[in-house]
Amino acid sequence: MSQTRGSRLPWLLLISVIVVALDRWSKEWIVRHLEIGQAITVIPRVFRITHVLNDGAAFSLFADSASPEHVRWGLIAFSVVASFAVLIALIRIGTRFSTTTLALALVLGGAAGNVYDRIRFASVVDFLEVHIIHYHWPDFNVADSAIVVGACLLLLDSILPKKAAVTHLG
Repeated sequence: MSQTRGSRLPWLLLISVIVVALDRWSKEWIVRHLEIGQAITVIPRVFRITHVLNDGAAFSLFADSASPEHVRWGLIAFSVVASFAVLIALIRIGTRFSTTTLALALVLGGAAGNVYDRIRFASVVDFLEVHIIHYHWPDFNVADSAIVVGACLLLLDSILPKKAAVTHLG
């Protein structure tokens, strides 16, 4: 494919910005409408909208650490480095839309959304609570969802067979 059509990088970065905007909007709505610990049942015994604060990493890992400030700044540092690496990858391969570039755009937006919370508020607002039979999934948010969807897309792209390149003779 010719590069005369230009880079898709601006569109991919727009996807990241939309993820951040949706994440910020949803968290602000939760903070304004629900007290910490309060919940709205959407589907009984399956799905609730909650208001919890997560001082740890994904799935509340490290939330009960003896040194929460070290955890906070460690997570911020890791997120910034990871975001920078994802941005560099997007700049390098962002000339077209693909499963990989879409996945990276989602991961970048999700990481930026959560790192913003960690820097500004010292914790992340989580509000989506899912129960599957007897299992309670840790509460999560839009940024977490974008990161997980992006990671799943990267995994799928890495294990699915690639289409063979078409060679034209003549």
